[in-house]
Amino acid sequence: MIPAWESQGLVVWQGARQALRGAGLTVMPGEMVGVLGPNGSGKTTLLRAGLGLLRPQAGTAALAGRPVNGIPEVERARLVGYLPQERRVGWNLASQEIAALGAPDLPPARAREVAADMLTRVGLAGFGQRGVLEMSGGERARVLLARLLATRAPLLVADEPAAGLDPDAQLLTLELLRAEAARGAAVAVTLHDLTLAARFCDRLVVLAEGRVAADGAPEEALTPEVLLRVFGLDGALVGSPAGPVLAATRAAQRPPGELGR
Repeated sequence: MIPAWESQGLVVWQGARQALRGAGLTVMPGEMVGVLGPNGSGKTTLLRAGLGLLRPQAGTAALAGRPVNGIPEVERARLVGYLPQERRVGWNLASQEIAALGAPDLPPARAREVAADMLTRVGLAGFGQRGVLEMSGGERARVLLARLLATRAPLLVADEPAAGLDPDAQLLTLELLRAEAARGAAVAVTLHDLTLAARFCDRLVVLAEGRVAADGAPEEALTPEVLLRVFGLDGALVGSPAGPVLAATRAAQRPPGELGR
């Protein structure tokens, strides 16, 4: 099976700082992959470089086996739905109109129908005519999630989709993305909450200082050694009725050596 999204050996310099040092990411259809790492580890840069939104100094990136930079932007927009970390909205448009922007290929009336359905899925039924700038930050985040879902793209990429949401909305967000993977979409998300990542993702890619420090199933990627070396945590994933839970405390001292090795 051809990966829905694959990048290898990405090197990105941002001024004098090397943000990525040969990192890569593979996501298969029907798979939900979590990208983890401390602040500044390169998570957002890995997503953007892999989608062709910034040009790496080295490495390759492909969508469905085709080089990203060789795919016209209009076609790329049909292949990928992207939810950036920033939740800025410039105009006080109705939430239904914002969500409908995710389906520009549909006739306007049909796009609004899809948008209304997606707003219901994210728990905002009846909010369709409310201006997004009149909503709370959490409500606005769910409108943007509805826009992502409205793309119906075979690859969905979400940068910190659960950040700043209350626990119920966090679970709803990841449940919806998990459902998209179940229907066959490839899904990639960056997350800071390691418990949520272990619970919802099939595979985790852990970044440290621009390199891939671990890549595997949650219990393989978040070993006690990785938790200590990358996150400075003394602990492990433990089982619970709801799924894996991180049981950890701040470590007194990280082991010596470079994080990404």
